[in-house]
Amino acid sequence: MCGRYAASRGPEDLAEIFGIEKWEPAETLVEPDYNVAPTKEVFAVLDRPLKDAPDPRPVRQLRRLKWGLVPSWAKTPEGAARMINARAETVHEKPSFRRAFAARRCVLPADGYYEWVTGKQERELEVEGKRKRPRKQPYFVTPADGSVFAMAGLYEFWRDRTLPDDHPGAWWVTCSVITTEAETTPLAAAPPEGPASLADIHPRMPLMLTPDRWDAWLDPARTDPGELRSLLAPPPPGLLRAHPVSTAVSNVRNNGPELLKELAAPEEGTLF
Repeated sequence: MCGRYAASRGPEDLAEIFGIEKWEPAETLVEPDYNVAPTKEVFAVLDRPLKDAPDPRPVRQLRRLKWGLVPSWAKTPEGAARMINARAETVHEKPSFRRAFAARRCVLPADGYYEWVTGKQERELEVEGKRKRPRKQPYFVTPADGSVFAMAGLYEFWRDRTLPDDHPGAWWVTCSVITTEAETTPLAAAPPEGPASLADIHPRMPLMLTPDRWDAWLDPARTDPGELRSLLAPPPPGLLRAHPVSTAVSNVRNNGPELLKELAAPEEGTLF
């Protein structure tokens, strides 16, 4: 799954990386976020015609969306916190995601994502009933070459019918991260004490799109489910590394580059 990630790149960097043509000036005020959690506003890259523009062509834009998808047909946004992920295997058929999959796809840029693994000793205590809530060790997963981690995503528009048309909060634009089965192949770099593959950390992972797939994924003219599903293939193995980080990231109130610092070994009590 993907329940937390880091995103430190600003609009200027993302514009260069993704070929962004349009973003709102207010976007430049966004601070780096090293502990992105569900329901927060996040950067998203999408191709869409500009509103009221005479040219109908899709324009590559950088937008701020709320993480936690609200389907257009939902009566309330209360379920958004449960819609942070969409499974690649079923995204084309699930009522909450299939319309967005066909017409509203985006890329969610990140430095990498966090995932938690329950240490072996902790799991043994849990099995024995000696501890009900095992302490989990967080790992940070990121491209080994330092490039952007481009997560496949979906976005959707939802109209709050309790507000008038001219209210700034009348329309919500929300998003979800697509996940796939975690890689079982060796990581490009792994800690000496710890998981050797992403599957050793968690059975799911965000679907990372390599640059050769960005244009096809973002193209709103592509609507055939069969063709789109071919874009959901996992990236080539060996592109990612993982390292243990402080359990401070487990608290969403903590935020800063120190959360990405690699630990020499898992914290005490969380050994893999």
